[in-house]
Amino acid sequence: MSRDRRRPLIGVTSYQDDAAWSVWNQRASLVPQTYVDAVVRAGGTPVLLPPQPGGADHLLDALDGLVLAGGPDVDPARYAATADPRTGPPHHARDDWESRLLGAALARDLPLLGICRGMQLLNVELGGTLLQHLPDGSHQIVPARFVRHRVGLVEGSRLAAVLGPAAEVSCYHHQAVDRLGTGLQASARSADGTVEALELPGHRFALGVQWHPETDPDDLRLFHALITASHRETTP
Repeated sequence: MSRDRRRPLIGVTSYQDDAAWSVWNQRASLVPQTYVDAVVRAGGTPVLLPPQPGGADHLLDALDGLVLAGGPDVDPARYAATADPRTGPPHHARDDWESRLLGAALARDLPLLGICRGMQLLNVELGGTLLQHLPDGSHQIVPARFVRHRVGLVEGSRLAAVLGPAAEVSCYHHQAVDRLGTGLQASARSADGTVEALELPGHRFALGVQWHPETDPDDLRLFHALITASHRETTP
């Protein structure tokens, strides 16, 4: 089947964590089903990318797009900061793996969407920094429960072209972007001024959002935009 007629292959980064199923309780590579469902419903085929020692270049040669999923805090050492007591323990294997994927994706101009941690990693890898803890009760109130709030989008941004001037979104994070990485532009903010989205002008599709669009099955606009950008033309 020609590449422009098949469903784009979308890599989705994943966790490594303890998990239970049937009679087993083992270390597993996993991702919330909401990511898989969002990619499928938007017209793509998801490919899970668990942390591993190498192979980022080989994998991205076969993929059409990349989703950097949410997850644990990025190691503050990656942006030359001392860990705040409220920052979670580092996950070196995942940080290293996703850093290589991100660098290779940007070098290839591969369409990518960073979600929550994924947006923060995009900022850090381009030389930016993070606020390690937002005021309690602002963007993460109750464990395992998303906070719904409105964000304003920057007129003329790639994101505004997808979502319009404002959007109601689901957040769950205690960290946020501080100093922007090289070349990045903030394309959405919440009422308290928190950066809610980033984009990298000059790339085919390089967006990051602080919220969790995969949890909203009735609004797949961001995933549709990623899939549309990930379609490749057939090579004669």
